[in-house]
Amino acid sequence: MKQKFFNLFLVLMFTAGGLLAQKAKQGHTNINKFRQLKQELPTPNEQRLASGAPGPKYTQQKVDYKMDITLNDDKRSISGSETITYHNNSTDELAYLWVQLDQNMRAADSKTPDIQPNRIPKKLSKRRYDRAFPEESFEGGFNIMSVTNADGSNLSYTINQTMMRINLPKPLASGETFEFNISWWYNINNHRTQGGRSGYEHFPENGNNNYVIAQFYPRMCVYDNVEGWQNDQFWGRSEFALEFGDFTVNITVPEDHMLGATGVLQNPNEVLSKKELKRWKKAQRTFDNPVVIRTQKEAEEIEKTKATGTKTWKFYAENVRDYAFATSRKFIWDAMAVDINGRTVMAHSLYSKEANPLYGDHSTRATAQTLKTYSEYTFDYPYHKAISVDGQMGMEYPQICFNPGRPDLPDGGYSDRMKYRMVKVTVHEVGHNFFPMIVNSDERQWTWMDEGLNSYMEMLAELAYDPNFPIRRGYPKNIVRYMSGDQSRLAPIMSKGDNVYSFGNNAYGKPATGLWMLRQTIMGPELFDHAFKTYAQRWKFKHPTPADFFRTMEDASAMDLDWFWRGWFYTTDVTDIGIKGVKKFYTKKSNNSVEFVQDETVGLGFENTQDKYHYEITYNKPGGLVMPIIVEFTYNDGTKERKMYPAEIWRYNDKEVTKVFSSSKQIKKIEIDPDLETADVDTSNNKYPPKDEDQFSKFKKKMKS
Repeated sequence: MKQKFFNLFLVLMFTAGGLLAQKAKQGHTNINKFRQLKQELPTPNEQRLASGAPGPKYTQQKVDYKMDITLNDDKRSISGSETITYHNNSTDELAYLWVQLDQNMRAADSKTPDIQPNRIPKKLSKRRYDRAFPEESFEGGFNIMSVTNADGSNLSYTINQTMMRINLPKPLASGETFEFNISWWYNINNHRTQGGRSGYEHFPENGNNNYVIAQFYPRMCVYDNVEGWQNDQFWGRSEFALEFGDFTVNITVPEDHMLGATGVLQNPNEVLSKKELKRWKKAQRTFDNPVVIRTQKEAEEIEKTKATGTKTWKFYAENVRDYAFATSRKFIWDAMAVDINGRTVMAHSLYSKEANPLYGDHSTRATAQTLKTYSEYTFDYPYHKAISVDGQMGMEYPQICFNPGRPDLPDGGYSDRMKYRMVKVTVHEVGHNFFPMIVNSDERQWTWMDEGLNSYMEMLAELAYDPNFPIRRGYPKNIVRYMSGDQSRLAPIMSKGDNVYSFGNNAYGKPATGLWMLRQTIMGPELFDHAFKTYAQRWKFKHPTPADFFRTMEDASAMDLDWFWRGWFYTTDVTDIGIKGVKKFYTKKSNNSVEFVQDETVGLGFENTQDKYHYEITYNKPGGLVMPIIVEFTYNDGTKERKMYPAEIWRYNDKEVTKVFSSSKQIKKIEIDPDLETADVDTSNNKYPPKDEDQFSKFKKKMKS
């Protein structure tokens, strides 16, 4: 019997040994958090270099537009005819062209409502109910009247929802241009009741409308060597990819309207009164305070009646990627000059009396500050003006943006909350002139490249406008709640904007926080600012990709940040770094050696007759992200000292790491990340000893076990 058991024991031993040996032979891929981003990033080429810069063979298309636009105030519709000249600067031959028809998102056969899941709520506001269940259907979407060749002959085309394919008579060779015409019209939506990124706001007391008009003309898609045609459908959220070009635009509106638009006004003498012209010229010489060009009193008088005639405003815009305008007989207008490195740029605001005095006090000043701050950290603002419009939304276009904010107090004044909200959105939307209107990323694919970078820059401009500005997005502590949420409802930053749950946090908050952490904690302002400016200057008036940004930031700083891009941008991992344990040592010295003896007493203090206190501190990392370890030591005499270990401290062990800290003073307390710089989702393990005595006893038992 004993022999049988012995034989069985041998079999089990050999089997276990064989399994262990087999396991030992099994390999694995590189899972180190500091491995390079080789597999994630595209291979560099002569168009996009390994440094992150445009290469010697970088190309991009150019599109020029000539447009005649008419706004019908009575019917609240808009019509236009445009001539598009497409320059094929690529090395490719193009069999067809793609045009964006964004207004078709509102067409009767639009698929946009069908892809949105919904349920019947218990309760809705009247405004939300009317939007969800309108009594009358809205006849939206482009009505394409004609598509013709330059000679007027019909041109073949195919419409697929928000995209239109132009079927070329013959392939367009590299270096060639193609000119064609489109005539169209559509009904303008009420953006206050129906939503949208443009439209009109109706004032029923006198029948007037404020128009903020964008995505109003068929626009060419981007064609490049990264995606080919960037012709993803427009579902209403993720924004636009557009080519640069020159715009000649004539806009006909009621003759009593005040209008602002992208581009240089070509006929001010025809559309402005002599009084307005005089004030306008004064504003161009005034750098301290806005000059009112059309006053509230004048605007109130004008809006009492409606003119029967029309006038045409003529603009020319050079090297812009899009076009927008705003018009109303209700508009007040003020402006001031801004000094951008010795060059004068104009900051303008257009607003109705309903937005005053909030807009009069802050809109133009916030616009001016934005141009100054962004120019300091990126490149000098290249255009001649920036306009902030009382559009009661947040949306941006070259040289013009539509912003919210109206007085909210019974006496006609405004609260700090409303002021800061209005200034915040104004700074953000004006800031979009830089990202993506100039640093022209693909918003449809990589929303964070414009929204996230702009949200980071917005923080700097807000603090310059008001050092006590209540910043909501961007500080690491403010992203913790989102990052520590339900993982099934989180997506990496490197996700298409249409497909994420929490769009604001994913595209705005988390990327901005990441850049803030890089600047303030990981890289430092000097290295970060130089690298960020390098990226902006390399890619202004070009089409950058995420790889171009990541590579430039490393190329210009001599910092390997692949670990940060991978963790923060490609995963939904979180930061959680804690103190696992602390051991105290005193020394016994002899002539030939020094012996370290562990002190077993409770707490950090201990008897030491030598000149140094030695602590062996073990830090653990329950969270998936690697981050620097920021440690603050508080000594018995009340003084403090900080030590920051770079993120690379985790390169050999992703779970825990032990470091020795020696001091001539006795330590009273140890704390990790005292200023909440790393978005740590659980700070309960950040202090030693823990505050609670029972917790400290449990901590000691855990250390001994």
